[in-house]
Amino acid sequence: MPETRALPVPDGLGGERVDAGLARLLGLSRTRAAELAAAGMVHVDGAPVGKSDRLVPGGWLEVELPGPAPGSADGPPLPAEPVPGMRIVHDDDDVVVVDKPVGVAAHPSPGWTGPTVVGALAAAGYRISTSGSAERQGIVHRLDAGTSGLMAVAKSERAYTALKRAFKDRTVEKVYHALVQGHPEPTTGTIDAPIGRHPSSDWRFAVVAGGKPSVTHYEVLEMLPAASLVEVHLETGRTHQIRVHFSALRHPLVGDLTYGADPSLADRVGLQRQWLHAMRLGFAHPGTGDWLELTSSYPQDLADSLERLRDAYR
Repeated sequence: MPETRALPVPDGLGGERVDAGLARLLGLSRTRAAELAAAGMVHVDGAPVGKSDRLVPGGWLEVELPGPAPGSADGPPLPAEPVPGMRIVHDDDDVVVVDKPVGVAAHPSPGWTGPTVVGALAAAGYRISTSGSAERQGIVHRLDAGTSGLMAVAKSERAYTALKRAFKDRTVEKVYHALVQGHPEPTTGTIDAPIGRHPSSDWRFAVVAGGKPSVTHYEVLEMLPAASLVEVHLETGRTHQIRVHFSALRHPLVGDLTYGADPSLADRVGLQRQWLHAMRLGFAHPGTGDWLELTSSYPQDLADSLERLRDAYR
C-alpha cells in the first residue's frame, strides 16, 4: 500500500541533492529516489522538488512511497503482460532486440501503470539478465513510452556488462527518423548542446548551462512545405535528447506538444504522439564480437501521418 513519510530535513543533509539525501535518509537506492522525485512524489514545504534540487535544513519533507517496487525482494513479481504489436527482431543466448510499439515503457517506474518491455518479455517466457535494479533487470538503454522502435535487452550477465559499457563508450549505432516542423538549416549538421532538467518544469528537459554533454547529428531526408523528415544519429543518449535538441532549434518534432509543437499540425495529420522512431540499432555482439545491425519500418500511425502530410501538398 502507498505510504507517506513526513519529517523535517536533518541539518546534516542541508545542501544535499534530493536524490542523494533521500537515499541516505530512507535507505532507498539513489535511482529509486530520483524516480520518486521525477514522478512528483517528493515535496519540501509543500512544493514539489526535482532530484537535483537541494535540501534545506529544517524544511518539511514529504515523500509518497508507492510501496515495494515490482520485482524487489519485498514487492510483487514483475508483471508479466503480453504487449500486442511488440515484435522480437533478434534473439540469442545473450541479447533480445524488440521492436517496441508506442505506449509501452521500458520498465516499471513510479506513476507508470501501462505495459512495459520487461513485462512483455516475462509474459513471453524470456529470462533476462538479473543485473541492474529490480525494476530494470536487463535494460541497457531506454526509449520513451511515446517513441517506437528498436530496443535491446540483455539476457546474460556478460551481455549486460558489455552492452552497458558499449553505450557508455558511444560505440553503439543509434539511428532515428523524426519528422520536425519547418526546415532545419543547414540541412546536415550537428547539435552539440548540454541537456539538463528544465529550470521551471522538472518533468521536462532543456538545453541548459551545466547540463550533461549531448550530441545529435542529423541529415534532412525530405522537405515538405510544413515539415522535414530527418535522419538522426545519436552520439550520446540523454533523456528526450532528440526532442529537446530540435525544440531548441525551433523545429520541434511534429506532434510533440510537450516541447512546443503546433497542435493544429498534429491534428491535421492525425498524430497523437511525437513523430519519432528508432530505425536502426547496431552494436558489437557481446558474445561473439561480430557487428549486429537491425532495422525497423515505420509503424502505421507514423506512416499514415507522413502520407497525409505529403498528400496535402501534392
